[in-house]
Amino acid sequence: MMVLGLNTDSSRMKTSTKIKTFIIIFLIAIIVVITARHFIGLHFKKKFSVRPTPGVIVKQVEQSRFYKSIETFGTAIAQNSKTYRIKKEDVAGNLRIENRFVKKGEVIAALKNSNSIVADFEGKLGKREIAQGVLGSDSLIITLDDLKKIVIDIKIPESFVGILKKGLKAEITSSAFPTKIFKGKVSSTSSRIDPSTRSILARILVNNKNFEIIPGQLMTVKIIYDEVVEIGVPESAVTIQGNTSFVYVVNNNFVEKRIIKTGNRNFGKISVLSGINEGDLVISEGVSKVRDKTKVKILNTK
Repeated sequence: MMVLGLNTDSSRMKTSTKIKTFIIIFLIAIIVVITARHFIGLHFKKKFSVRPTPGVIVKQVEQSRFYKSIETFGTAIAQNSKTYRIKKEDVAGNLRIENRFVKKGEVIAALKNSNSIVADFEGKLGKREIAQGVLGSDSLIITLDDLKKIVIDIKIPESFVGILKKGLKAEITSSAFPTKIFKGKVSSTSSRIDPSTRSILARILVNNKNFEIIPGQLMTVKIIYDEVVEIGVPESAVTIQGNTSFVYVVNNNFVEKRIIKTGNRNFGKISVLSGINEGDLVISEGVSKVRDKTKVKILNTK
């Protein structure tokens, strides 16, 4: 009887040990699984949460020209012009006129009576024939235009009378030369306002040393005033939030937000009165992709 009891107790102890061992192994397995899931989750979170460094276009802050202007149109006129009228029958020999440039004192036309018509100044010749049947149709009209200096008479609205004055710079363009800007200045202004048009007459003197502008040509005139030279940035670089304007400056591939005070605007640029310095690199494209202190990749060479 005692042997049977000892065997039973031994069996129970073995069963209890097995259960405890199973529970311990089970708990260890759970801990291992939880720990593994945690570290795997951190790995994938880190892997997929890292965003690529945004690429941006930067522009170097530099001195720029800012101004206001008055724009209008006018017709080119030779500053010096003279007309010569001669009878065809009086001309000795062939008469060469078209596209001919002459110097002062050069013979324009030799006449049969041994006299000659000479140029009063250096310029370009032109010829107009009078139509048959018109009084004086037996004559030729020769024109001499000094093309080195061209004048353009323009009308300016009276609201600009306080601004318009002699000596103001002018920039002149033409459809014939769309990419070229001719330099000029206001040479004179009228002393009266035209009551029918409420405008004042002004004359622009244009340097035409290459003889590109010809009389009669329609020109676009821009009179420059309130001109200043200040540091400027592209309009696309400036972000406005309420009453605050700021730009993002890149230094060693990291972004710094700078509050700025702005001034004039011209040709897609804004003048900056404070907040940045000449030579700084500001983000002009890709502004929406960055924040203060973030790292960026510069895509251009400034």
